[in-house]
Amino acid sequence: MARLFGTDGVRGLANGGLTAPLALDLSVAAARVLGDRGEFEDSIQSRGRPLAVVGRDTRISGEFLEAAVVSGLASAGVDVLILGILPTPGVAYLTGSLGADFGVVISASHNPMPDNGIKIFARGGHKLEDAVENEIERRIGAEWEPPTGADVGRVAHYPQGIHEYVAHLVRSIDHPLAGIKVVLDCANGAASDSAPRALVNAGADVSAIHADPDGLNINDNCGSTHLDSLRRAVVQDGADVGFALDGDADRVLAVDHEGNVVDGDQLLAILALSLKEHGRLAKDTVVATVMSNLGFVHAMKEQGIGLRHTKVGDRYVLEAMRVSGYSLGGEQSGHLIFSEHATTGDGTLAALAVLERMATTGSSLKDLASVMTRLPQVLVNVPDVDKSRTDEDAVLAAAVAEEEAVLAGTGRILLRPSGTEPLVRVMVEAPTEEQARDIAERLAAIVAKQLAI
Repeated sequence: MARLFGTDGVRGLANGGLTAPLALDLSVAAARVLGDRGEFEDSIQSRGRPLAVVGRDTRISGEFLEAAVVSGLASAGVDVLILGILPTPGVAYLTGSLGADFGVVISASHNPMPDNGIKIFARGGHKLEDAVENEIERRIGAEWEPPTGADVGRVAHYPQGIHEYVAHLVRSIDHPLAGIKVVLDCANGAASDSAPRALVNAGADVSAIHADPDGLNINDNCGSTHLDSLRRAVVQDGADVGFALDGDADRVLAVDHEGNVVDGDQLLAILALSLKEHGRLAKDTVVATVMSNLGFVHAMKEQGIGLRHTKVGDRYVLEAMRVSGYSLGGEQSGHLIFSEHATTGDGTLAALAVLERMATTGSSLKDLASVMTRLPQVLVNVPDVDKSRTDEDAVLAAAVAEEEAVLAGTGRILLRPSGTEPLVRVMVEAPTEEQARDIAERLAAIVAKQLAI
């Protein structure tokens, strides 16, 4: 049986694989496991019961899933503060700032609207360890004796949470952003209110697009996975820069004033140099995943910045940062993590940091991004395959070895099962885009054949 938890919580088709009964049972199991691990002792002594915060993105399915999660938590004797629509990093921040024992986010991030997901944060707003998730999964549906009478949890709304989160974002920078014209694509998602408000409060001139969620239009041809409308808007408006968030706003990509895309690697390079210049880059090292472009690797080496590689997934970047005390990490997809201000990726926080760098240096985003030269990179997604066999197939391994011999060290090949979707990603870097695409397409065809379900 496949593991229920992926690299970023539990995801699936809402009311299909991810049902209200599953959400309720998952919440009960989480409360029981965390309680058995002694996570609630301080709260029980001070408040009488543990406390959880719950937030969600704008999907219509979030409404019934929120009700199920809250019901499960309260039935397990946990008090609940309902935060409403709030970005994932906002829920993580409030988990810590409110002293909650854990937090729950109902979101499928950049996935299409019909999907949804459940993420759980431990005390302080940190992601759960794999071992804890495994134990929660084992306890789902197990027999238990629920509390009764005065021992059940209480439920309340906490509408001021968004104001506290926005204030936290604005406090993350020291230099005003006056004079910078920004187009902000909110993906019709969880940051449609908080992100424009934060940038405006920080002094930027903001034009928000795709900031009118109706429950159905989240990530619909907008946000960080669909940049065309942002590119057009930046050029048409004569803006200095554009930023695109995803549905839960834990990632961000950018567009310079000419409409050129600036990806997570480039943003990470900009921020690494900024922190190093100000003596705030811990151990002069940045954490990134194996998907990072070789151009980023070369740029960091040239600037005297160390690089720690991890598996793909912001949870692994976070783990490396926490264990070794690093201050900056991120992914090409736009998850950018500042340990000084956040416990998870935060797209709005990263956008503010880039804008502050532009304001203090007087440089355009295009000039700042020129610190690295991206090697042509092609990514092909191969759906409907048995991704669990990616590392086991001998024919596929031989094909990869043959292509790597052709590249002879001038590029790179990576085959990676998606942690959140039923597909395998084929990534190829090469001296030219044509060569990279040819290799990627050949390997994708072999993946589709060898790993066919």
